[in-house]
Amino acid sequence: MSVLNAENITHGYGSRQILENASFRLLKGEHVGLVGANGEGKSTFLDIITGKLMPDEGTVSWCRNITTGYLDQSSTLTKGKTIREVLREAFSDMYLKEKQMLAMYEKMADCTDEEMEILLEDTSEIQEMLEHSGFYVLDSRIEEYANGLGLCEIGLDKDVGELSGGQRTKVLLTKLLLENPVILILDEPTNFLDENHIAWLTKLLQRYENAFILVSHDVSFLNSVINVVYHVDNAALTRYKGDYDNFIVMSELKKRQLEQAYDKQQKEIAGLEDFIARNKARIATTNMAKSRQKKLDKMDIIELGREKIKPIFAFTSARTTGKVVIEAKNLVLGYDEPLTSPLNLQLERGQKIAVRGVNGLGKSTLLKTLLGIIPPISGTVELDQFVEVGYFEQEKAAGSNTAHDEIWREFPSMTNAQVRGALAKCGLNADHIASQMKVLSGGENAKVRLCKLMLRSMNLLVLDEPTNHLDVDAKEALKSALKDYRGTMLLVSHEPEFYQDIVSGVWNLEQWTTKIV
Repeated sequence: MSVLNAENITHGYGSRQILENASFRLLKGEHVGLVGANGEGKSTFLDIITGKLMPDEGTVSWCRNITTGYLDQSSTLTKGKTIREVLREAFSDMYLKEKQMLAMYEKMADCTDEEMEILLEDTSEIQEMLEHSGFYVLDSRIEEYANGLGLCEIGLDKDVGELSGGQRTKVLLTKLLLENPVILILDEPTNFLDENHIAWLTKLLQRYENAFILVSHDVSFLNSVINVVYHVDNAALTRYKGDYDNFIVMSELKKRQLEQAYDKQQKEIAGLEDFIARNKARIATTNMAKSRQKKLDKMDIIELGREKIKPIFAFTSARTTGKVVIEAKNLVLGYDEPLTSPLNLQLERGQKIAVRGVNGLGKSTLLKTLLGIIPPISGTVELDQFVEVGYFEQEKAAGSNTAHDEIWREFPSMTNAQVRGALAKCGLNADHIASQMKVLSGGENAKVRLCKLMLRSMNLLVLDEPTNHLDVDAKEALKSALKDYRGTMLLVSHEPEFYQDIVSGVWNLEQWTTKIV
């Protein structure tokens, strides 16, 4: 049974075609992975099927009485509510029923026998419905989900207005999962989750009885939870059965078959055109030439999709530092209150260190404190006098500058051709380069910021979750660049498979935190 059908969807931005005659169907209980390179239109397609964006052409139809839940990259929360209050909103209909039931009990104090009979019947029905729906154990269910995704570490009584962007995303994801919609739509849900929380989410999605559509560039996560792949490529949607690994095999096979058919057809076209050119002017063979021309005119010409620009990242090392690049003594991290016990750390020249630990322990805070961006609660940090830092920040507001202007503003001595060449090297095409940062996808935005780092010489590279939003090719290119980088590095990442064969050591904040882990 199909619960969602999208037919002949066409949509574009100016001259940039995102989708063209793309079709999609979601069957009951299917677990779909929506995959494709950065900027191919995955988030645009999700906005179209959820009604946030009207397509230029095509139709979207949902099965009747369907409940949907959509976590996108721009979901927001309103300050003034605690995390617990927001999570309870997932069951707002049940709380409304309880309120109605309590109002009925109050009416029983002053009513006729006939009214009493009706009220008793109504309250009994509501009571039965609430018990069947697990209303009286909701708080324990909320605690279970909140703990699974790391919200209990933040504190369920904390105002959502005080949360970071990543923490707000976790609250929205938890609320969405508690709602248990018939169709769950998740856009990059693992970006702000650590290993433990991804493992918990993986188990939940594996046993999720309803359908979901998932956008993710985390291959191991996709392989664990999906059974269908839709590939967004060259403005088209193609369906494959199975997990991501099977999609790679089948898509490569399809690509080879298409290339073989294209080569065969091009040879046939060349033969027909040669015959026509040689015989159309001769009276004896002109009819044969016309016949060949008709065959050529009716031919369904095979077109190969445009090749994606694969990014090539490379970071330039600056002059050599002293042996100790960063030294922290009795360092206590935090803002209003301490996050850690006193730390004594040394980062030596040439070391590549991964910083790990569950969310909320202060990984980003550690990086910013070591770089002097924020002050410590106490203690000191000393950087080598010759340190030249390249810093990739996890959360960066996107402005109205184009990608081209974003680079040119920081490197005004570069020529137009040099700017465009640098961005192209990072996997961005002409349309991306001319687009405003705020309309680029998360992955395209990250590539522009990585481009800035590539244009600097640095001997200390500090990266805070650089793989968030990056597609598979970009991740592989970044991994290769970090292996080749000859300077010192600090890296925060929730993907061990990304960093484990790059780094020379790991700093685990769970060993230093003052919080209960």
